[in-house]
Formats: sequence, structure tokens, C-alpha cells
Amino acid sequence: MKLHYLILAAMAPVFVAAQTPNFTLTGKIGNLNKPAKVYFDYTENGNNHMDSADVVNGAFKFSGNITGIAFSRMTLSHDGKGKNNEIYAKGAGDVIYFYFGSENIKMTSADSLYNAKFTGSKVYNEMLAFDKATGETVMTINRTANLIMERATPEQQKDPEFFKALDVQVKGKTAARKEKLVQFAKDHPDSYFSVAALTEAFNAYRVPLADIEAVFNKLSEQQRKTYAGINLAKLIEANSATAIGAKAPVFAQNDTTGKPIALTDLRGKYVLVEFWASWCHPCRLESPNLLKQYQIYKEKGFEILAVSLDSDRGRWLEAITKDGLTWPQVSDLKGSGNEVAKLYGVTAVPANFLISPEGKIIAKDLRGEDLNKKLAETLN
Repeated sequence: MKLHYLILAAMAPVFVAAQTPNFTLTGKIGNLNKPAKVYFDYTENGNNHMDSADVVNGAFKFSGNITGIAFSRMTLSHDGKGKNNEIYAKGAGDVIYFYFGSENIKMTSADSLYNAKFTGSKVYNEMLAFDKATGETVMTINRTANLIMERATPEQQKDPEFFKALDVQVKGKTAARKEKLVQFAKDHPDSYFSVAALTEAFNAYRVPLADIEAVFNKLSEQQRKTYAGINLAKLIEANSATAIGAKAPVFAQNDTTGKPIALTDLRGKYVLVEFWASWCHPCRLESPNLLKQYQIYKEKGFEILAVSLDSDRGRWLEAITKDGLTWPQVSDLKGSGNEVAKLYGVTAVPANFLISPEGKIIAKDLRGEDLNKKLAETLN
């Protein structure tokens, strides 16, 4: 099953007046029983919903009322102990992502959500066609990388070459999808998934904003006026304010000790504002290279200011310690709702901005050799 790369914000329950459900989702996962539990998060038109169900003789059921198309995350705790976000944070749990509409959907699997088959959903079938046209998703790629990380020996986890090889593997797989997403949107101007394709192309692959905007403007008016289309238009507008050459938006946020650190505190240095999270394995894969570059250039006027999109303070601090990160770290622990991330139009990590001593953005989304070359060019 293909999984989709979208960060779901920490979801709060939505209470609405009683309505006749216009969708049902009936599941059958082998012969699982209590304490197994299924968690179901979905969002449509800006409304976030959370639900859960016990698994009885392998069966569970959800129903509700939606308008438009919903994007969902479903997780299965086989032992009943893990909660939805906890399973998701582990990166390799039994998690699936899918779109659905006002439909009666059935899903079946012999052993797990990850291997589930869907019937009765036109939207899901359209999603499969989209997947076939665009290839392996970032979430699937990252899931594989997560499993490799989990199975790595202690020696491998300390070996920069291990991380470099894994990074090359991930980048190779993602490069192919990048072009296909934009092409899909060009070829399908009246498809809901064209908006999703452009959103992913920008968030996950940092396709140039001008390219995204040009294709978006050629989508049908109906798709541009959907909730997802309006959000993409807002994303385009927000990122125009952080274009290369623009003055970097100023901010302040608390560090690990609760002390506020402001971007202006670092004025006079080249500052890499690095957006990351403990659960973001591509971010963690880049840590050894960031450490190396920091050691080379910190005495030459280079600083890193890391902004975490974590919501769990313990996981945040643990990741900093485990990766040996020594530069300033800040977070408001609001997850993907981090105020600095919103200010910079960041909806997916990793992401970064290189800021000049005068406070202007001079580069964006530098990783690996691209970062190394830019720092050498700027600071040597």
C-alpha cells in the first residue's frame, strides 16, 4: 500500500450536532481481539477528527459525516498499549494513510493495516491511480529508511558512511517522484490529486515556488477553490515572503532550558535556521554532516539555530543528546503548529534557511554536498 507524505497536525476532537453518517469504514484484520485497538484520524475542509475502536474477532467499524474528500491516518496498536501519535512517532509502526469520500468502505487484511486491501471507495481507487502515475511516496521511502535505521548495529549508527549511503538511497528514490508529481498536475488540471501533487512537490521536494505557482494557476477553478486548493494558494503566498533575497522574518523561541533565543541575537553571523524534529529520519540522517560543517565553520562566523517541530519535550531532548547536537535549539512544542514554522511557511521537515549577517535569506533547503559547497563558497 502506498502511503502519503503529509504531516497531520496534533488533532483535537471536533464536536458537531448529530447528523446521519455519510461514510462508513468497516475493517477486518485477521482474528485480532482485545487489547488490540485501532486509532483513526482524518481531516476534511479544515476539520480534524479523532476516533478509536476496539478490535473484536478482527473486526472494527467507523462512521461519520464529511463534506468533500478527507485525508486520514489510521494506526493499529496490536497490544493495545500504544496511542496513535506514539505509534506514528516510532516511524515504523502499523500505520496507513489514505483518502476517502462519502462512501461505504471495506478494508481487509490477514495480519496488519499496512497490508490492507480496500473496496467500495471511488476516491481510494483514484488515489491508487495517482500513486501508479507518480511512483513510490516519501512516506513509503521513509518507512523503509526507518526500518533500516532500527535494524542498524551500534557500530553502523556511529558510522558516517552508513548514514551517507542511506541518504544517497533515499535521495535516489525521491528524485524520480519529484518530476512525476508536477507532470501529473499538468496532465490532470481537474483532479483533486493535482492539488495534492503540487502541495507534496513543494513541501517534500522543494520544487521552485514559481514552478508550483505556474502549474497551480492552470488548474481548474473548481480545484483551486477547494479547501486544499485555497490552502495551497496561502502556502504560495507565505513562501513568497521567504524567497531568496528577502529579509528573514525575526522570531524568538525558548531553548531547552526555557530561555528565549532570538534570531536577532545572532545578527552579524551567517545563521542556518534548521527546521527538524526527533521523528524526522531524513533530518536525523543529516545530523552527522551538520556536525562536521559546524566544527569547520563555527569559528568563522557560522551558527546554526535549530527549530524543532516536536510536541514531546522528552523525545526532543533525547534526540539532541543522542545525535550530539551542540548548537542552539528552540521549540514551542506545538508540533507542526510551531509558530516559527508558520512564520516561514514550513509545513514539512527537513527545511532550512541560510541567513546573511545583515539578516537576508541567501539560500534555502541546503543538504549534504549542497550545504557543504555553499558554506565553503561563503565562509572560506
